[in-house]
Amino acid sequence: MLTVVVALAVAGLALALATEAGRLLIQRAFPPRGRIIEVAGAALHVVELGPRDAPGPPVVMLHGASSNLCVMQHPLGDRLARTRRVIVIDRPGHGWSTRERVADSTPAIQGPMIMDALAKLGVDRAIIVAHSWAGALGLRIALDDPDRIAGLVLLAPVAYPWRGGVGRYNKMISTPLIGPLLAHTITMPLGWLVTEASARGVFAPQAMPDHFIRDSATPLLLRPSEFIANAWDLVTLKAAVVAQAPRYAEITAPLTIIAGDADKTVWTHIHSRPLAATVADARLIVLPGIGHMVQHAAPDLVASEIEAIAGRMVRHAVAAQ
Repeated sequence: MLTVVVALAVAGLALALATEAGRLLIQRAFPPRGRIIEVAGAALHVVELGPRDAPGPPVVMLHGASSNLCVMQHPLGDRLARTRRVIVIDRPGHGWSTRERVADSTPAIQGPMIMDALAKLGVDRAIIVAHSWAGALGLRIALDDPDRIAGLVLLAPVAYPWRGGVGRYNKMISTPLIGPLLAHTITMPLGWLVTEASARGVFAPQAMPDHFIRDSATPLLLRPSEFIANAWDLVTLKAAVVAQAPRYAEITAPLTIIAGDADKTVWTHIHSRPLAATVADARLIVLPGIGHMVQHAAPDLVASEIEAIAGRMVRHAVAAQ
């Protein structure tokens, strides 16, 4: 028995050392690309693109779960930045952003952090473009800070509670003691084995772009701190949307929702269709045969819809003069 305990301890130590080495290698391979902005409860990594003096409100892009700002920057953010000021942000605890408390995992908590960072960048009003998990975040911001939202463009957004959970492993990772133990030992080696297959599943039925794992800095997710933060974001999301969904009719900002009818990650009939029926100034675009990564599958369409909302804001400003 003692021999078994010693062997397990040695194996655990070896895995912990390998994880730490892997963390350092990953961070060296995918360094931060922007600046760090300190806000209450977090330090947010922000990348600014395009001309700062571009006409119209800036476009702020927020990524979903299991990802970072690169997923929004390429190809969509780079395209928009040809003519607009674009701000892409690592959500708290993701990419190169940190958060002081791992339990600060809900849209209600992360929203003020995002808006505080924008205020420090001198952004009074913005168009929020949010994907997947961050759809709930964009909606929460529109509810809590409506005067600062010029418009919303939500891509395959989470908006309502759904049947089932978010995976047993996420629940384990968000469990005190057990979660950190797993995250610092077996998560990284297991993650390397399943990362590509998982990413391909999110893109399905479309093919995953070549070099997506590298270009999106996806391996950053395998670091223990981010993996734990991501798990907390997922396991607390359903209760968060249960709390905020009854208020969606209060949203007055123009809203465009773009989703695919082949999305098996965030079901369009559970989230996008009811949301479009609830918000007064909402436009719903459902793309046939398109899965969850609509910004990659239809970047031209998404960009044109963002431009359309920006154009509405300019016309309203001119009419008010």
